[in-house]
Amino acid sequence: MPRHKSETLSIRTTAEIKDLIRQAADREHRSVASMLEVLVMAHADQLGIKSVSKAGKTTKTNKK
Repeated sequence: MPRHKSETLSIRTTAEIKDLIRQAADREHRSVASMLEVLVMAHADQLGIKSVSKAGKTTKTNKK
């Protein structure tokens, strides 16, 4: 079952990191966003980290 994607993430990084992500994505025929998901999920799995958010539910906070 595909995950419904409703969250956005914007990051600042170096040109080197951006290029490495793009190269990795190209080698696996993925988008950069998909490659980042794969890398984060693999790292979380390696560390035994589980998501505490509920699928399909988002929490919005007010920033002041």
